Parts: sequence; structure tokens; C-alpha cells
Amino acid sequence: MADAARTLFGDRLDLAAAYAELLVTEGVVRGLIGPREAPRIWDRHLLNCAAVAERIPEGASVLDVGSGAGLPGLVLAIARPDLTVTLIEPLARRTSFLIEAVQQLGLAKTVRVFRGRADEAATGATGTGPLSGDIVTARAVAPLDRLSTWSLPLVVRGGRLLALKGASAAEEVAEHAGTVARLGGGEAEVRHCGVGVIDPPTTVVEIVRERVVNPVRPKAPKRSRGGRSRRR
Repeated sequence: MADAARTLFGDRLDLAAAYAELLVTEGVVRGLIGPREAPRIWDRHLLNCAAVAERIPEGASVLDVGSGAGLPGLVLAIARPDLTVTLIEPLARRTSFLIEAVQQLGLAKTVRVFRGRADEAATGATGTGPLSGDIVTARAVAPLDRLSTWSLPLVVRGGRLLALKGASAAEEVAEHAGTVARLGGGEAEVRHCGVGVIDPPTTVVEIVRERVVNPVRPKAPKRSRGGRSRRR
């Protein structure tokens, strides 16, 4: 595991260790990481997330949906200082932790925290303007159909959604192919990251956003001559 950590984090291994310490202390106290996860923080979480960096091009902008405690977004920002990363998280206690972690780790120049849902980020509903990125990541957020609905609108055309999944990845891809296609995504591919470095490798579902699909807006109710909407 030590060799894998050096391979994936390189000269930023000390920074990764500082983040790991935050997770097993403040992360546990604040309920972001379960106490039973603390002994497995490296192999189950940090290394699992860092392996995804091999699917991200140099200098890419990354949006991490449902970032939680910063997995995988903050891990990728540590492993890859060339990336600009936005951590998207709606819950206040989690965003507070993320903001503090970014400051303590000295990552404020390349990492920002957005408090809100993915759909709010995509539409600019919180008043910050719509967000988009070359790469959108998500880990243990939702089944692929819902995740694609939330996340693909954040991906620039030609960019990619990287969804960290488990053993059922292939089944999800087959089940939700229609939804992905309707949302403008290409054929989903199951990738294995970190082969030969970590065991087991990280399973990622990768979807290219091939076209931009405008959301279907509900029709306004018809109005009667008296000016009131007709309702049944």
C-alpha cells in the first residue's frame, strides 16, 4: 500500500497524509466518515480515488458532484496540482468541512467549494452563474440514470462523466443506456483504473457528452377567459 501511495501521489504524499489525518479525526467527529472506515482510509478511499486521475487530461477543469468529505474531488486536487477542482455539495456541515480542509491543505488556488445541488450548479440557480467542466466526477452518489440526469448537464460537450462504481457497474450501464443516450451521452464504458498499482483496481463508468440536450420545460396551464388557469 505504501508503494501504491507513492506511485499515485508522488511528491505530494505528505499532503495526502495530512488530508487522511483530517478525515480520521474531524471527518469522523462530524459524521462524514464512519469510525470503522478510519483504519481503511488509504486503501478504501484515498488510493481508490487517486487512481481515477489516469482518466483525466492535463490541465482539466473538474467538478465533483456530491463531494461529501472530498472524495474523489479533493483527492484528485492533491494528486494532480494541474487540475482546477470544484467541490459541489449541498449540505452545510459537509461544505464547512471542505472549506476548512481546502484552507488547511493550502489548496485554495486550485480548489473551490460550491454549496448547492448539481442542478443548481448547472443552471446557476444560486446566483453564481452556471458551472461546467471538462470532467465531472461522482462517487457513491446515485444509480447511473439519476446520476447522469444530475451530472451530464455539467459536462462540456466532448467532456466526460467519470462515475466511481462497484461490482454492478456493467449491469447499471446496460440498464440505463437509454437514459444516458436521451441526455446526450455516448455509450458508457466501464474502465478499471490503477491496474497493477492497487488491488482491486477502481471501477469507473465513463460517459462522453456527445451533444447538448435542452431540458424539456413543462407546458404552462391553459387560461380561461376570466384569467384563471383551468384545473381539473
